Amino acid sequence: MQINQENLDLLFKGYQTNFHDAFKATEVHYNDVSMTVGSRTSKNVFGWLGQFPGMREWVGDRIIQELNAHGFTIENRKFESTVAVKRDDISDDQYGIYAPLFSEMGRTAKVHPDELVFNLLQKGFATKCYDGQNFFDPDHPIYNKRGETVATTSNMQNGDGPAWFLIDTTRKIKPIIWQEREAYELQSVTEANSEHVFMKDEYLYGIRARANAGFGLWQLAFGSKATLSVENYKQARVSMTNLKGDRERLLGVKPALLVVPPALEEDALKLLKADQIEGSSNIWRDTAELLVSPYLAETE
Repeated sequence: MQINQENLDLLFKGYQTNFHDAFKATEVHYNDVSMTVGSRTSKNVFGWLGQFPGMREWVGDRIIQELNAHGFTIENRKFESTVAVKRDDISDDQYGIYAPLFSEMGRTAKVHPDELVFNLLQKGFATKCYDGQNFFDPDHPIYNKRGETVATTSNMQNGDGPAWFLIDTTRKIKPIIWQEREAYELQSVTEANSEHVFMKDEYLYGIRARANAGFGLWQLAFGSKATLSVENYKQARVSMTNLKGDRERLLGVKPALLVVPPALEEDALKLLKADQIEGSSNIWRDTAELLVSPYLAETE
């Protein structure tokens, strides 16, 4: 290929096609447990977290439910992934060998939110959320009308095994927030007067994005490190469906999605898909959808 800016621009368009085709074709699951929120600044402050506005009989004037200013902030982070393509490979018409690389870059960009969201979910046992407690915690406070703590409640089970999670996915609000400031974009540096091109005799192509994942409502998620057994699954569901919020009002939480790491896939399939468990009819069959995330796999 003759090296000129016009041909380099055409080549970049081809690489962009590889990138975007793979991006579109890649399956992701972060949006199963998170809600996407746009961002126009370096961070977003979520003052409404913790509020579950409920209905009441209208007697007298309306009662305005003020949103507590919890001040929970999610700061955007910047991410990149960059590769170099040798000028000689383009000049020698070897540019096609890089097409799979750009397809992989598209796949990598698409699954990056999965990595961040499920990694955050796994860290929820030791990471604080809007109420000052860990996201999965035995002592989340419940307040009365005067803002006084009247009780505490739990959304977790202790244990030593791989963590698994029950999620209420029936609402627009989700337990995790995916915050996107600038979408994943493929960029290039191919100008002849670029210092890198001049010194290295190669062109640069890279992904750039600004985003972050943060905790939303802990009330919509239950985390457990106990054995994924019938009894523990039952207790988790009961805990979620009986959950009360401020003013001791039932929240109507519906556990609809069981999220597990690959190590618990077999146990989860038996629990949700088997006709029988230990010789008895499996009453828990299809009580939740199943999501197995590779990004929950434990690493040393």
